[in-house]
Amino acid sequence: MAREQFQTLTEPMYYILLALLEECCGVDIMDKVENLSHGRVTVGPGTLYAMLPKFEQAGLIRLTAAEGRRKSYIITYDGYLMLQKEYERLQTMLRDGAAPLRSFSGSGCTLPEK
Repeated sequence: MAREQFQTLTEPMYYILLALLEECCGVDIMDKVENLSHGRVTVGPGTLYAMLPKFEQAGLIRLTAAEGRRKSYIITYDGYLMLQKEYERLQTMLRDGAAPLRSFSGSGCTLPEK
């Protein structure tokens, strides 16, 4: 499994791995991240091309094709497991926060002033 560097994923990391559930190249990954996040997350070339070798070295993705400077990748089994683990972690955080937030908003409490 991947090193401790990837215990939790940043949003760009999560969406990059999500995009790589299907084989694609860098430009396609950037487009997919934007589409998957409904425009909320964008990954620039600097971020993407810094992350791809780290993901590859950690065994989370693998190179599938290289034509000149254009390289295509796909997620590996270990990458899929990491993505699934992160998805479950995020779901747990949502569940953990739901009741306290509902309770607070329904209690008539007001937020302190800034």
